[in-house]
Amino acid sequence: MIQRLQSIFLLLASGSCFGLFGTDVADSEVKLTDSDLFSDGSFNVFDHPVIIAAFAVAGVLFLANIFLFRNRPLQMKLATAGIFATGIGIGWGVFEYFTDTAASIPDAISPDFGLAFPVLIIVFGALANKYIKKDEKLVRSADRLR
Repeated sequence: MIQRLQSIFLLLASGSCFGLFGTDVADSEVKLTDSDLFSDGSFNVFDHPVIIAAFAVAGVLFLANIFLFRNRPLQMKLATAGIFATGIGIGWGVFEYFTDTAASIPDAISPDFGLAFPVLIIVFGALANKYIKKDEKLVRSADRLR
């Protein structure tokens, strides 16, 4: 049911997950040869397999979740799992950034547009979860009337 509000939020969360694969999170003006992350001049999801897997799993969970509109408890669990996978990706990315040698160089790295995507994923996932719960509550109240 694409017309439901939670389906729109799930689609936006999935699009934000997959949008990370086309953008950079941070850039450096020059290629830093002693850095693992910025040796190519940018930090993106392709710099570590855990980050790739976390955001790919989150994107697939959010996308598949759109079509599970008849099973709202499962939909809530999968939306929460997608937010959790996003948290793992964010945590691993922050860990990789702060353990990299480029983090100690001041003014060498500038944030890029892709830094907003993980925040958007969590916001859209939480909003979708809120509206799924609201629908479940509405269905439960209608069941009591029968």
